[in-house]
Amino acid sequence: MMMDIPALSVSMSHSQLMNDVGISLFKMAKEQATQQSQQFVQMMAQSVQPHLGGNIDLRA
Repeated sequence: MMMDIPALSVSMSHSQLMNDVGISLFKMAKEQATQQSQQFVQMMAQSVQPHLGGNIDLRA
């Protein structure tokens, strides 16, 4: 059985590159999701108006 060492090396290198690219993309997506979550929380905190809804005006 003959092994093609250069081809095997290239294949393994390609696999490692694809793995590294996948991890990088995952990290970027995670950072973006974290950033968007923080912005959403900040937006929700700014939209709270504690003076509203505490009183009901009733007229008979």
